[in-house]
Amino acid sequence: MTNELLQKFYDEVPKARDEIYAIGDPTPLQQIDIGADFNLFIKREDLGPINAYKWRGGYNAVLNHHRNGGSDTIVAASAGNHAQGVALAARKLGLKAKIFMPLAAPIMKQRAVQKHGGDHVELILEGDNYNAAGDAAKAYVKETGFTYIHPFDDIYTMAGQAMIADEIIKESDTPFDYAFLQIGGGGMAGAVAAWLKKHWPEIKIIGVEGDDQASMKTSVEAGEPVTLGNIDTFCDGTAVTRPGDLTFQICRQSIDAFVTVSNGEVSAAIQQLWNAARIIPEPSGAMGLAGLNKYAESHTSDLKGKKILSIICGANMDFSKLSLIAGKSAVGANKRRYYRIKLAEEKGALLKLLNSCFKTVNVAEFMYGKTHDTQAWQTIAIDGTADDFDRLGSCLKLNNHEFSDVSLDQDIQYKIINYNPALFQDPVFMNIQFPERKGALRDFLRDISTVASICYFNYAYSGEVIGRALMGFEFANNDNKAKFLDIIQNSVVRGDQVDDRTVSRILQH
Repeated sequence: MTNELLQKFYDEVPKARDEIYAIGDPTPLQQIDIGADFNLFIKREDLGPINAYKWRGGYNAVLNHHRNGGSDTIVAASAGNHAQGVALAARKLGLKAKIFMPLAAPIMKQRAVQKHGGDHVELILEGDNYNAAGDAAKAYVKETGFTYIHPFDDIYTMAGQAMIADEIIKESDTPFDYAFLQIGGGGMAGAVAAWLKKHWPEIKIIGVEGDDQASMKTSVEAGEPVTLGNIDTFCDGTAVTRPGDLTFQICRQSIDAFVTVSNGEVSAAIQQLWNAARIIPEPSGAMGLAGLNKYAESHTSDLKGKKILSIICGANMDFSKLSLIAGKSAVGANKRRYYRIKLAEEKGALLKLLNSCFKTVNVAEFMYGKTHDTQAWQTIAIDGTADDFDRLGSCLKLNNHEFSDVSLDQDIQYKIINYNPALFQDPVFMNIQFPERKGALRDFLRDISTVASICYFNYAYSGEVIGRALMGFEFANNDNKAKFLDIIQNSVVRGDQVDDRTVSRILQH
């Protein structure tokens, strides 16, 4: 069956080549330098007409199903990018489209569907995920007889997606050695892998899935399509619980190996693309590169000097998600660790810690709240290398500091700072601003160490030239408070007292 299916697919690809460029142009193949000892090229599907690759398969499927006797109204279900491709096709071909999307679909993707489809599209929000939207769409098709356009499990959809590989083959003067392809339902991965393998039989295809989205890997291992239960939706473009029947067959034959990646590793790949080429893809768009990074950890010699392909499959992401990505990227790249360190609850304890073990490291965050009269647990994040982390751990042990690595703890993920305001003694809360240079904050802590104790500390490096922190201070007496305020007034550090209403909310925590 697979050989027959592959042949049918091969027959459809040249036909798609003659059709899909009615609505879009080929996308660039760009070489980028990420500091590795292999040659990396990225296929810029983020520069296509809908800023994702789905216009290819969407248009080809709509066109062919309509020609083959489909109705003048088409129906699709999508988390976002397929919907945009179908909407664009409907407008181009003068058809009506009913597009089902989950209620939680990103607003920018909803707006993009309306923009690309105009009056030809009706957007229907249904269910909490793609599966629920898909079930509603199929039920609607059964009731109305309209034509359903599947986002991946359709030979015409796959033939359209294969144009990614077709363009790569035409543009490349030599074959690629490896391709790292992200997988959702398997339409793009299967199509690109099969077409690349047909022309470059020696290429090694690595399928990449999220740790909690690996429906294709699970299915291939089981020998049949498997439906997962709850899946993670951080990479929403690949959040599919079950691969397609057609895509499963083609992926099983065309993909050589699988690797899974965490959300942090995907976020690190996004930052890597920004640093190397000023590209900001959606999470699924960076999944291929994240897979390459993960694979390279254990296959360094295999990749050395090789020609590597990764696809930036989309860049349709709500802007608000960038802060979440930034927070995950450093930990995902193993360049940031969070340490929770036990200290005495007394003036100057944090300064002593910083002077003993943190002089040469780059502190990225402080998270602390007073929870005990005599003991304190300060959380400090540092950015560095594996050697930096080892040196810090050794120093903390040498100085008898009790500590633990809490980088993956959920309170760190959600930036929860525990504190007990009942223990605060007439606190002063301030928005502290200081020059974002090494030593500036430490100098401030040294200057106030004899007159103030810290009861609350929330600081995170933001990339600005000015560092900002919300801090709470306690004083043994009014004289110390006056000395503290005088230090603030005559320092390069600026401190603005938090308004009474905000302090009241903090103390009612």
